[in-house]
Amino acid sequence: MTEESKTYAYFLGCITPNRYPGIEAGTKKILKEFGIETKEMMGASCCPAPGVFGSFDMHTWLPVAARNLTIAEEMDLEIVVTCNGCYGSLQEADHLLKEHPKLREKTNEILGKFGREFKGTTEVHHSIVVLHDVIGLDRLKEQIKKPMNDVNVAVHYGCHFLKPREVRGHGSSETPYILEDLMKVTGAKTPEYKDKLMCCGAGGGNRTADSVQSLEWMRQKLVSAIEAGCDCMVHPCAFCHLQLDRGQAEMEKAFGVFFNFPILFATQFLGLAMGLSQKELGLDNQTTTMPDKILK
Repeated sequence: MTEESKTYAYFLGCITPNRYPGIEAGTKKILKEFGIETKEMMGASCCPAPGVFGSFDMHTWLPVAARNLTIAEEMDLEIVVTCNGCYGSLQEADHLLKEHPKLREKTNEILGKFGREFKGTTEVHHSIVVLHDVIGLDRLKEQIKKPMNDVNVAVHYGCHFLKPREVRGHGSSETPYILEDLMKVTGAKTPEYKDKLMCCGAGGGNRTADSVQSLEWMRQKLVSAIEAGCDCMVHPCAFCHLQLDRGQAEMEKAFGVFFNFPILFATQFLGLAMGLSQKELGLDNQTTTMPDKILK
C-alpha cells in the first residue's frame, strides 16, 4: 500500500464525536484531500483515559486499551487519533504489551474471555504526525489557498503528545517542532510564550476534582499567550479543546472574565488556510468565536 492510498482505523475517542464533531469532520476532509482514507473502529470503547484509569489500576486500564488495539488488528490497519489522551493510552498500551511478554500474557488471558487476543500487529499515530510525516510539509503547502501571514499562533502541545519521549518518538519534549512546522506552512507565525509547555489544566482528572484550580491554570496559560501577542491557540487534543474552549465560559462564571480567545484544533486551522468553511470545520459550534483576521 502506498502512502498516497493509505487507510487508517480512526479511533474517535469520547470528546471528539460527542462534543466537537467538527474536529473529526475537518481531519477526515484534510486527510482525504491527500488520498488518505479513514475507517471507523466499530465497537471501540473509551481509550480509557491514561491519567485516570491508568493511574489507579493498570490491570484494568491495560486490557481495555488492548481490546481497542485488537479491533484495529482485526481490520488490518494502523490507528490514527485526534486526542492526546487516546494517543497516550493506546500507544503506551501497545508499547507495554510488545515489550513485556508476561504483561502481554496476563492481558491476553483477560481478553481471551471475550474472544480476543492482542497480537502486536498495529501501530498508533497522531493525526498531526500523519500530516507532518506522511503527507509532508511540501504537499500541505501546495494546498494553501488562504495564507495566514498576519496571524500569530500560540501553539499548545498538551501533556500526552510529548511524553513519555521514548515512546512518542518526536524528539525532545522540551523543544517540540511539529505544530510550529504545520503553522509555518500556512504562513502563520508562532511566537514563543512563557507557558507554552504548560498543561491546559484539565489533565489527570483535575478538571473534575478541582475545577477552580483547573481554570486558574488555563487562565494563566491564556494570559501568557495573549501577552505574547498571539491571536489564537492551536493544539492537537480534543480534551484540551474542551478545556480551552468551553473552559473560557466556565472561567467567566468563576472569575468574572471572558477572553474569547480563539481555540482551534490543528486541522481546523489548516482547513481554514486550505479554503474550508467555518461550518465544515465545526467552528460555528464553539464557545469562542473566530475573528475576521483568521476567517478572512
